[in-house]
Amino acid sequence: MPSIFDQIGGSAAVSAVVDEFYTRVVADPMLRGYFADVDMDKLKAHQRSFVAAALGGPQEYRGKSMDVAHAGLGITSEEFDQVVVHLAGALESCGVDGETIGAIAGALAPLKDQVVQSQAVA
Repeated sequence: MPSIFDQIGGSAAVSAVVDEFYTRVVADPMLRGYFADVDMDKLKAHQRSFVAAALGGPQEYRGKSMDVAHAGLGITSEEFDQVVVHLAGALESCGVDGETIGAIAGALAPLKDQVVQSQAVA
């Protein structure tokens, strides 16, 4: 059975989804402040690697763990959920079917505790 990475169209699809995702996130008043001083080209490249690996692609993710990468940012549960909404919207706009979007959202759900709880200890 092909991986989700292969099912959605591989690297080209991941790239399109990441670009659309950040267009949505940066335009969101709740989230845009997190990206004010960020090198978006570098962040997008990093995110492509993370997403591809998370979806079963051939890439190996070599970045920081989610709790370390988001430590000190003060991300709330509501903000995390809003990011997931934008990811689902980006996937849908790039032609990914609802069942696959649900599988991706399910794979990301466990990351919420790492991203949000890391702020409580910072």
